[in-house]
Amino acid sequence: MSVPVPRGDGGASVRDGRRAGRMPVDPYAEAVDHGPVRFLHRLNPLAKVGGPLPAMIVLIVARGIELPVLFCIVTGALILVGAHLTRRAAVGVFVVLPAVVAVLSVSFGLWADPAEAATAGGAASTVLVQIGDYRFTAGALLVGATTALRLAGILLLSLLAGLTSTGPDLVRALVQQLHVPYRVGYTVLAAYRFVPRFRHELDIIRQAHRVRGVAPGRGPLAALRRWLGYVVPLLAGALRHAERVALAMDSRAFGAFGTRTERHLVPFRMRDWLFMAAFWALTAALVLVGAS
Repeated sequence: MSVPVPRGDGGASVRDGRRAGRMPVDPYAEAVDHGPVRFLHRLNPLAKVGGPLPAMIVLIVARGIELPVLFCIVTGALILVGAHLTRRAAVGVFVVLPAVVAVLSVSFGLWADPAEAATAGGAASTVLVQIGDYRFTAGALLVGATTALRLAGILLLSLLAGLTSTGPDLVRALVQQLHVPYRVGYTVLAAYRFVPRFRHELDIIRQAHRVRGVAPGRGPLAALRRWLGYVVPLLAGALRHAERVALAMDSRAFGAFGTRTERHLVPFRMRDWLFMAAFWALTAALVLVGAS
């Protein structure tokens, strides 16, 4: 007995299912519009890479703690407002990342140069922890926190594009705007598509081994035997998949001509230029504030 399926707004149902987290997102499908407030999803991936690039360079050469703190706050607020975050991404950005920064601050502080820690300013000579002859000072913690915040700032700046763009859209933008040869770009795109395929095949191989009772048991040796049993069938499946992809690309005359038509266009609009200019101006303003 067949059950009739309502023929309502299919696009709306797909978007609602994605928002609820019940459906996997296909990176090769058309991008979902999350509204004008989540504006980062509407920008070209190259704009979200080119805009933060000067800020990343500034953080690489920065020495004080003021600039990393400013960039972390501003970029975190921009991600919170302009990006549609899943629950896992939000926890990773706003809970896990601060915890990692705290751990790295102490870790880097333990390895800080005492001479550099002594010149950190303020109460740099204040001893926080003393074990025998070793003294962990506030200056060492400040040096460690500066390094950790610089890394966190660079990571947050890269997440502006990483959380709001897909790999295929980035490749398309490189081919369409920067004129990267499509033979290179779409070969990378095909290789990117191998990753979920391998994950799917690995799940099938695991289920087949489990049904046949291959390499039972617990412990590290049993896990090693199981993983070694996955290698050969996974490699065979990868070779078959690569052969099918190569035949499919040859049948479509891939590489036969200097140019190729595009199915999905990723245009570079005026709002992309405005975003880049605004981000460069914001970077200059934060540098002036941090230097004052």
